[in-house]
Amino acid sequence: MASEANTTGTQCCIVGGGPAGMMLGYLLARAGVKTVVLEKHGDFLRDFRGDTVHPSTLRIMDELGLLDAFLERPHQKLRTLSAVFGAERVQLGDFGGLPARYAFIAMMPQWEFLDFLSGRARSLAAFTLRMQANVTGLIVGADGRVAGVRGSSPEGDFELRADCTIGCDGRHSTVRAAAGLAVEGLGAPIDVLWFRVGRDPAGQDSSLARVAPGHFVVTIDRGDYWQCAFVIPKGGAEALQGQDIAVFREQVVATAALLAPHIADVRSWDDVKLLTVAVDRLLQWSRPGLLCIGDAAHAMSPIGGVGINLAVQDAVAAANLLAEKLRAGTVTEADLDEVRKRRLWPTKATQAMQVTIQNNVLVPVMSADVGAELHVPLPMRVLTAVPVLQRLLARLLGMGVRPEHVRSPVA
Repeated sequence: MASEANTTGTQCCIVGGGPAGMMLGYLLARAGVKTVVLEKHGDFLRDFRGDTVHPSTLRIMDELGLLDAFLERPHQKLRTLSAVFGAERVQLGDFGGLPARYAFIAMMPQWEFLDFLSGRARSLAAFTLRMQANVTGLIVGADGRVAGVRGSSPEGDFELRADCTIGCDGRHSTVRAAAGLAVEGLGAPIDVLWFRVGRDPAGQDSSLARVAPGHFVVTIDRGDYWQCAFVIPKGGAEALQGQDIAVFREQVVATAALLAPHIADVRSWDDVKLLTVAVDRLLQWSRPGLLCIGDAAHAMSPIGGVGINLAVQDAVAAANLLAEKLRAGTVTEADLDEVRKRRLWPTKATQAMQVTIQNNVLVPVMSADVGAELHVPLPMRVLTAVPVLQRLLARLLGMGVRPEHVRSPVA
């Protein structure tokens, strides 16, 4: 039990300072809702997080009047989507059909995104960000309503009581586990090994993926280095990591030859991080006094880099639906469930597309014999040949299903 000195209160407590939590915290404070965001880490500097800021999120930043300042942060602009499939290059998407201000994916380290947004939020009187605040459980009243959270920090244990608690703490959410919200798993036949390799900044090859029989490597241009993802069969990490790191380096270079000059940057398995891929969603996103959004409500596959952007869309929808009621102190359980109703269809549609790609593209590639001939699938050949289809696919990927607009008020 926290001491009385460590017990405080607010209108909205947001657990997790990731993209969903920080965007929602900014929007609610902008609307005059007293909001506290609790982030368990001491900073945002964690590598190998999702770094793809899609046009849907760039449009949100533009609607908030923040886009020009946001794009002063270090980033690369990805205007087309291409890949090397076997011995052939394919072009699958072209963002040129979107308005010029956001006709690209901004490849920006997530810490830059979060640092920018938290900096803007801190200028709002209603916003508080508490770092190194690790939430360990929920405060639940005798009536079953969630009334806030308990946690620990360097200053000691604390309790934060809130009219509404929102879990934005990711796919391993403490909030959703403590709330007992049931999760429906959709299956994920892959895991991902993340690592970085030096890059010659003068290089011109911006292909996002390299595909060879048995292997799939994602290469994200970071200017002076490549952020890379090596896709492996689900549960295959332990067997691979039991071998010398040289075996891994050889497999990577066999698929992505452009990494060969600097592959020695991967010195040991300490330089390789495992992402256990999950695709799931909650059956219910809320209970009285509590709501989950973002990865806490629906874990996404890394396919398409849509996770950040779906989380931001959730945050915008939640602010649109709840801000005025939170400020007035009138939010009901039915109001919280409106967020799920609004965002469930985009979530289901996006996850269905990811599962389809997993099962029909990645699994056949991963199960192919190394050295076998790899043929470009017919849909990819059609996309490469028909530019208008590339623009349609880029619009679908970049804007998502049912993109949101900022409609929450300004205090």
